Amino acid sequence: MVRAREMVQGPRCVALLLLVCMAALVASDTTDGLLPNGNFEEAPDRSQMDGTRVTGRYAIPRPPSDRQQLVGPPGTHYAITFSAARTCAQAEKLNVTVGAQSGELPIQTVYTSSGWDSYSWAFEAKESGVTLTVHNPGYDEDAACGPVVDSFAIRTLLPPQSNEYNMLKNGDFEEGPYICPSTSCGVMVPPMDEDSYSPLFPWVILSSTKSVRYVDAAHYAVPQGARAVQLVFGAESALVQEVCTVPGVSYRMEFSVGDAADGCTGSLAVEAYAAGGRVTVPYESQGTGGFTRGVLEFTATEDRTRVVFVSASYNMKSDGTVCGPVVDDASLVCAQSHARRLLL
Repeated sequence: MVRAREMVQGPRCVALLLLVCMAALVASDTTDGLLPNGNFEEAPDRSQMDGTRVTGRYAIPRPPSDRQQLVGPPGTHYAITFSAARTCAQAEKLNVTVGAQSGELPIQTVYTSSGWDSYSWAFEAKESGVTLTVHNPGYDEDAACGPVVDSFAIRTLLPPQSNEYNMLKNGDFEEGPYICPSTSCGVMVPPMDEDSYSPLFPWVILSSTKSVRYVDAAHYAVPQGARAVQLVFGAESALVQEVCTVPGVSYRMEFSVGDAADGCTGSLAVEAYAAGGRVTVPYESQGTGGFTRGVLEFTATEDRTRVVFVSASYNMKSDGTVCGPVVDDASLVCAQSHARRLLL
């Protein structure tokens, strides 16, 4: 990995460094996984190095200088995953841009004991070839400050569908950003503008700076399937989806609340609300996995209703890192239809 901290001489060099590190996207034979030289193990030639500082604009092999083609036609959605670590105490951020689409990812909060967190960002391909740019927009008085980045990967996001048994799309959270097999700390899904395409589409994260953690069954206890969402910062971040409803009609939502078997012990709780309905589902965690089911019933007041999940508690593990309850397997149906099925 090429370490940003060792290579920069000033604030402007930080941005240039990250622009060089990630100036193009993926080859035409791309599959879900690391981008070409996404872990920066292919180092620059010594002739283009000044000590540990990269001097050539295109010195870092792949990602290269040329724009490469994406698999799939325009309109295809992708999620980028990468790891980042802070080097100083500033409120650091990273700008991620593809064409006219841009997002600012807050990375000042550290979610792991190692200091390394994986982040995700999604975009829609507007043409058959695009360029991905990542840079540090901040100004650091200390030339040694600036985010360190590594392990860039990509995943194609399939369009989620609702059906007669579940009005929520991606209610099982199976569709989301790529999680590297070697990553045991999940992937942080940061807050975003509501007009942006979410890595957990159509779920969005609403917060000022806090993220939620996307976890997999290979490293965590997941109530159902292979993926779930962990709410790790109390009520400071919300998991939200907007669904079409009929005013005056009653609805019933069921979902799982549990612990991720990551040592997060004690009293966990998830609060769910929609329209005028609200419920808090407690779960006493031993930190070894398990879950309970929650139910929320509400009557719609508008033709579009927001379904919201937040953690009703703040939790920390013994190493001082934040943790929280896992949400999974969420389904929403018309209450009248649910009653008819019970009668059958």
